[in-house]
Amino acid sequence: MKRAWLLLMAALLSGCGQLGYLSQSLGGHLRLMSAARPVDDWLAQPDLSPALRDQLVLSRRIRDFASASLHLPDNPSYRRYADLKRSAVVWNVVATPELSLGLTSSCFPVMGCVGYRGFFDRAAADAHAETLRKAGLDVMIYGVPAYSTLGWSNWIGGDPLLNTFINYPEGELAQMIFHELAHQVAYAADDTPFNEAFATAVERLGAAAWLQSQAGPAARAEYSAGLARRERFRALIRPYRDQLAALYASEQPEPAKLAGKARLFEQLRAAAAADAGFSAWASRANNASFALLSAYADLSPAFEALFKQMGSDWPRFYAEVQRLAALPKPERRAQLAMPKQGD
Repeated sequence: MKRAWLLLMAALLSGCGQLGYLSQSLGGHLRLMSAARPVDDWLAQPDLSPALRDQLVLSRRIRDFASASLHLPDNPSYRRYADLKRSAVVWNVVATPELSLGLTSSCFPVMGCVGYRGFFDRAAADAHAETLRKAGLDVMIYGVPAYSTLGWSNWIGGDPLLNTFINYPEGELAQMIFHELAHQVAYAADDTPFNEAFATAVERLGAAAWLQSQAGPAARAEYSAGLARRERFRALIRPYRDQLAALYASEQPEPAKLAGKARLFEQLRAAAAADAGFSAWASRANNASFALLSAYADLSPAFEALFKQMGSDWPRFYAEVQRLAALPKPERRAQLAMPKQGD
């Protein structure tokens, strides 16, 4: 999820054309790292708020569980905390063509292509988004609570816990930590949906293990309610996404496709009107909104199935995902969807 550090390095490697992007990425990341201090240091403060103290203690338990039980990397990441005094660590910009649900990519030497571009400054994100809109793309900007440096920053303290997510409910806090650590396990440089779906599968499977063995009834109930709400949301939007995909793939002329697109989004807004949260999303929804959700969700069931095929053995699962990540993208996708024999 959300690898601003990758884009920082990519900008460095791609030369003068990316100097402005490099400057904001480097400055933002260094400010984040300098604001982070070890969790133990925060807990030693006598005036620390009780709520933050409880969450930091919980985060320490979750972080230890991640390595001991889920075999996620045991390193400095998520053992420090920073309060950034804002609601998002970066703002990501994603875009799609006007008649497509496929994310456009930003490609860089060495690092490959990613389906978004992240900015530490909201104004810079807005400016980039406006450039894409003028090019005729559907654009979405969203605040990101965390991102992974894929372990590259462990030598200077690791990716920190942040105020942007530290107050999440127990199950969701566990999910966030597990998701970001999963990015340090396996990464395919040219395949955002693969990377995000793998991390999403790890967060779901890991949260289930945490809640079953470590959490109380209230935390389990809260998490179950959140899952049910997310499933209602997916059930609401899935038919519209499928209809849009079919429309865009059809042989209809472009004006008919544009009219059909407008009708479907109007129908979506009407269907979502009964729920304030769903309605807020639908009021801003466009192709980019659907493409972003697909990047996280579409391949996740395949990874969860792979975990079972690997005997629910975490190291074996990770090794298989690492093998897949090293393959060319078409072969990777084909093998991920292919049932394993003898498991």
